[in-house]
Parts: sequence; C-alpha cells; structure tokens
Amino acid sequence: MPQPFTIDIPDSEVRDLKRRLAQTRWPSEVADSGWQYGSNLGYVQELCEYWRTEFDWAAQQTRLNRMPQFTTRVSTDGVADYTVHFVLQEGVGPNPLPLVFTHGWPGSFFEVSKILEPLTDPGAHGGDPADAFTVVAPSLPGYGFSQIPSSGGFGHMRAARMWVALMSELGFERYGAQGGDIGARVSALTAYEDPEHCIGAQINMPNSPVPADHPEEAWSDEERAIIARMRDWQANEAAYQWIQGTRPQTLSYGLTDSPAGLAAWITEKWRSWSDCDGDIETRFSKDEILTNISIYWFTRTMNSATRYYYERRQHDRANALPGPLKTPAGFSVFPKEIFGPPRHWVEAEYNVRQWSVHDRGGHFAAMEEPELLVGDIREFFRPLR
Repeated sequence: MPQPFTIDIPDSEVRDLKRRLAQTRWPSEVADSGWQYGSNLGYVQELCEYWRTEFDWAAQQTRLNRMPQFTTRVSTDGVADYTVHFVLQEGVGPNPLPLVFTHGWPGSFFEVSKILEPLTDPGAHGGDPADAFTVVAPSLPGYGFSQIPSSGGFGHMRAARMWVALMSELGFERYGAQGGDIGARVSALTAYEDPEHCIGAQINMPNSPVPADHPEEAWSDEERAIIARMRDWQANEAAYQWIQGTRPQTLSYGLTDSPAGLAAWITEKWRSWSDCDGDIETRFSKDEILTNISIYWFTRTMNSATRYYYERRQHDRANALPGPLKTPAGFSVFPKEIFGPPRHWVEAEYNVRQWSVHDRGGHFAAMEEPELLVGDIREFFRPLR
C-alpha cells in the first residue's frame, strides 16, 4: 500500500556536508589543462564553495517536496519486498494516461521535475488536455530514496519487473513507459515484460547495435562514421564504465566519503554528455547540478547506483531485450547524445512508430530540452490512447 513520503534531511547531515567541503584536500592539476585530464580543478572548487556557502538545500528540498511522493513495497522474481520511492502526479484531463518515467545515471528522480507539470496538466502549458498523463517517476532500486539492495542481481531487468509490479499495485490497466540512459533499457524491458498492459515505450536514447544480418562490407559511409565515433568514445570517454562495471565497491569509498570527489565524478558527465559546448552552466544552473548531487550524497547511494554497470557487464544477456520488442516504440534523437545509431539499426530491435530528430539537446533530455521531449511524448502516445 503506497504511503506518502516527504524528504526530510536532518540539519546535522547538512552541517556535516559543509564541514567536509571546508576540509577538502584538493589535488594538483596540470597548468592550463582545462578538462583534458578530467574534471577541472578550478570549476570543481568553485562549485564546492557554492555548495558550502550559498547552496540552500532546505529550499531545494521544499521544491522537491512539491512533487507528490510515496513509497511502497514491491516484490519480483521471488525476491523479498523492496521499498520503492516514487513521484505520483495525477493528470488533469478527460482521460489521463499513466506513464512510468525512469531516470538514468548519474541522474535521479529529479530529472522529471521540468516535464512533470507539462505532462500532467497540458492545458495549463499550451497543450491539449486530451494529452494529459498521470506520471509515475520511481527512483531506481539503490538510487535516491528507494531501498538499497543488499544482494546482487538488481540490474535493468529486475527494475523493469519491479515497475510492472508497481504499476499493477497502483491499479493501472494501461500505461506507457519513458526514459533515457538506464531508463531507456528499463522502459523497453518494461514494455517487453508487460505487453498486455504497457502500450508503448518512448525512449530518448536509441542504443541499438549493428544488426547481425548487416555485415561490415555492407556498411554505408554514414554507418562507418557512426562506428568510428562510438569507438573513439569508448577509447576516450568510457573509463567510468570499466571501473563501475568491474570494481564499483572500490570506487565507492572515495565517492561516499568525499563530497568534492562525488561532485567531480558526476559533474564531468553532466558537462561531457550535454549540449553545452563545454560550458555546463549554459544548460544547468549550479542549484540544479547540486540538487542532483545532494540526493546522491545524503542517501549514500552512489555505490548502489554504480552497481547497475556491474550487473550489466557481468550479466548482460539477463539485462538485454530477450528478443525484438513488438510493442510500439518511439525515439527522440538528440545530436549530442552519447550514441546515435541510424533508424534501421533500431528497427531490427524495435517496432518503431516515431523517430523524431532534433537539432539541439544531449543526453539529459528531460533537463536540457523539456519542451522538445514533452512534445515527442505527447505525439507518440496520442494514437495509442
């Protein structure tokens, strides 16, 4: 049975955070290296000083609590009940469609904040009330205010099956799924696992490989360029995947103990993966960056969050689509996304009903380009209602 939930971080935790920030031992840096070696020292110092002296967690907590939040116990795969935290905002319209929104890494349920009101009350945001959704935005197991699993195996598939159980408990007979990053795979798996009730998956991170029946000698110049880009990304940007996919526990000691270390780890990704041309604050304010980081900090969940990479690396087949998804799927394609496969690769895995290509935006679509993403979600689900 869902129970109302309110975020309430003790003042002692905030004081401890500020004490740790004040006592940070800063590393050296190669002169004039910018972000070449990783997170820039000057920017991380600036961000952490703001976190210590100006960032108002109490105000941000109040803003977060304006989103109606709940917790409930769900079980799946014979595993004992786990507590799941979620936002549940009722739609305003003649027949709101339930929609489960799944965030990614290194994000949180905070990602839904800019699209929540336009999705649930389109009439108040220049849209048609007939496009209203009732939005469910859970925190993935081991993220934010959801329970931290004490056993292995909590990867993409387990999360999807928990969402199926959650939507059933909430009494939704028909619903849609939406997400990017980890949320993209979880949304697709939710649709795959529950075809009787999940009517479609709208995804803002297409990530399909080259189809098995499409040999290299048949690749076009465009496809070769895409593969070259992906190989370059793997060689120069994917170090986090290796450590999180092999030794997340070792990494966790520093990221759980040092707020500066946590800020550097997350901020680098928000900068690198967004459409910001190297200036992160053209896309996200310091308050937005630090609200997301603070959720990780206060809940001590960076360790359990990074384990998703371990589960996928060690058990990829168990967390992959078991076969082509027959349920309708829609895709929002943003130019600064990590990976951009062509449509026909994606069509080998999905029943593609929507393919919206945009001229701006990156990996964090709900935070970067909320209006574009909301438009795509409305468009995709309109004929499926």
